[in-house]
Amino acid sequence: MNNIFTSRITLAWLLMLCFSQANAQSDVSELIKSSPEDATKLAQAYLKPLFKGFGTGLNTGWNNTAHSKNLLRFDLRFGLTGAVVPQKDESFDVTKIGLSSNIRPTNASQVVTPTFSGPNNTGVELGVYDSNNRLLERFSMPEGTGINLIPAPQLQGTIGLPRGLEFTLRAMPKVNLGDDIGAIGMFGGGLKVEVLPLISGVADKLTPVDIAVALGYTQFNFSVPLNVPPPSGATGPSGDFSNQKLEAQFSGINTEVIISKRLLVFTPFLSFGYNTAKTDAGLKGNYPIVTGANLLGRPTYTVFTDPVNIKQTDISGFRTNLGFQLNLAFFRIYGSYSIAEYNAFNGGLGFGLGK
Repeated sequence: MNNIFTSRITLAWLLMLCFSQANAQSDVSELIKSSPEDATKLAQAYLKPLFKGFGTGLNTGWNNTAHSKNLLRFDLRFGLTGAVVPQKDESFDVTKIGLSSNIRPTNASQVVTPTFSGPNNTGVELGVYDSNNRLLERFSMPEGTGINLIPAPQLQGTIGLPRGLEFTLRAMPKVNLGDDIGAIGMFGGGLKVEVLPLISGVADKLTPVDIAVALGYTQFNFSVPLNVPPPSGATGPSGDFSNQKLEAQFSGINTEVIISKRLLVFTPFLSFGYNTAKTDAGLKGNYPIVTGANLLGRPTYTVFTDPVNIKQTDISGFRTNLGFQLNLAFFRIYGSYSIAEYNAFNGGLGFGLGK
């Protein structure tokens, strides 16, 4: 399958389609022409803004008011976040990410290549060399997509509990969108506690604002089958290459203190918090990777199992949110802006019963 970086994202999971196609078929088959360790480093550097942007989105949109819903009152909402990729993360220098000595640019003057969110320019060409400095393979890093606003979805339901508590469930059952796109699923949960109702008497009545503390966890899972055959003209051991797939798990934890004030149907809010996001992704199965050449100069390949594994913390830091909730009878409109390492916009629509 050809690179489909020019595809446009119309729904949030099409971001994951772009991710899978770019790296699962033509581009990942290019990256793994290097060693598993080098392929992992190249993938980490190239996908950095996607990982950070998606992690930012998972931690966004949990709450738009400090007021907890009354007992058994509920709402359902769909939100979408756009995380803004800073310019510094639109490219990287391939000579500064710790590649091994047998992987280097074929042109020493061209070392800066786009990341996922970088410009739609041709990536740096890299060469794979053996111990005798013979060039075994050439491959080019993927182009950028030009997409510097990384979307992430939020689909959640919230219900009021006793004592100023509020529980939120985020869920998307596993859906298989076909072999070309893969399967996606999401789940998570959050708890908010409105502080002032826990304080008896005068304090609650005299305070002009609502104050709450909240905690939320989200996990997004993604997988897609791959087809990376042995390199054309190369020789090597036979193997079962039907088990190839890309798997990724994105998770985020968000904690925050929320302050809001209800003004008729309009509720502005401000929150301060700390959030973390992690990625666990990799290529699973058997992959043929060129590792040398025979006496006739014909490439030879070695079969590697699970060659690329990325486990990392993408985000760990403080964030500030400013936004609003608009109640129109049964309907809700939400909006906010987050200030952090990756700033983000969030908006959503909902349906609710009661305050």
